[in-house]
Amino acid sequence: MRDDLGELLAPWDFELPETQIAKEPVAVRDQSQLYVLGEEPRTFVDVRSKLVPGDLLILNDVTVFKARLRAFRGSGGAVEVMITSPASRGHGSFHAFVRPGRRLHEGERLRCGAGGIELLTREPDGTWIVRPEPDLDTLADTAGEVPLPPYLDRAPTPEDVQRYQTVYARQSGLRASAAPTAGLHFTPDLLARIEADGVEVRKVTLEVGAGTFQPLDASAWASGKLHTERYSVLGATFDAVKAARGQGRRVVAVGTTTLRVLESMSGPGTGATDLFIRPGYAFRFVDALITNFHLPRSSLLMLVTAFGGLEPVMAGYRDAVGRGFRFYSYGDAMWLVRKD
Repeated sequence: MRDDLGELLAPWDFELPETQIAKEPVAVRDQSQLYVLGEEPRTFVDVRSKLVPGDLLILNDVTVFKARLRAFRGSGGAVEVMITSPASRGHGSFHAFVRPGRRLHEGERLRCGAGGIELLTREPDGTWIVRPEPDLDTLADTAGEVPLPPYLDRAPTPEDVQRYQTVYARQSGLRASAAPTAGLHFTPDLLARIEADGVEVRKVTLEVGAGTFQPLDASAWASGKLHTERYSVLGATFDAVKAARGQGRRVVAVGTTTLRVLESMSGPGTGATDLFIRPGYAFRFVDALITNFHLPRSSLLMLVTAFGGLEPVMAGYRDAVGRGFRFYSYGDAMWLVRKD
């Protein structure tokens, strides 16, 4: 199936020079570039020119926590435990990537910060179910690091603590081990100006997991489902979406995470989504999308091509590469209107 999957994913492949993978954020959040299909590049702060009075702009306000934990075996060997999401097997247990994991065994306890981590179960895909002791917050505070994407291949800096977090993130029952990166471009001043322009701003929360960086596998392609992520939708946000749709106003999603929440929700409250959006999907709520540039052959790139059209979006990606745009989490942004 691996070779067959490679052929299936070929339409979402593109060449990207290593030098265009953004390793650091721009000096000022809203001074990154904004790519619009068929138009000349502009600065992100000019996103105001793409929004119109009456638009409903929706953000993902999840907080990124220090999900990468530094732990040690009894022998002294270092182990990295990357918490991805809560596990269903019991209170206080979590899914995690554990490296190096080959020599670890179920039931082993690792030393970590002011406590420890119990390795409960190794899953068939190589990930683990783990239990932090005494609790995850304690370990994150004493031994946690900002969970920068693996392709950055560097240790986090003090600047990353602020910059790998949106300015509107709020503490809630949900927390992320990866940032909703399209939101990283907004400043408080820019959001205030957008609202002053007559744009309504609302928020949802999606617990972005580190699985967002995992390569798409055959089982996900065959099942049409992705890793599960929890979300929450306030009643005011759900009502605002219904009102906008009923009045013919545009719903603008900031990021693929926000879009997945909106397309998954059936009402206000909490839920979970494993929605895999690819070409052929019929969008229910979202009319325009602000998003960063995504990994080749990834589910997120499939979502974007489902929204904006496979040929236009992939042509845009190739054009953006030629123009020197910066890619991925700390990279530049793209504006798209849904292609019906």
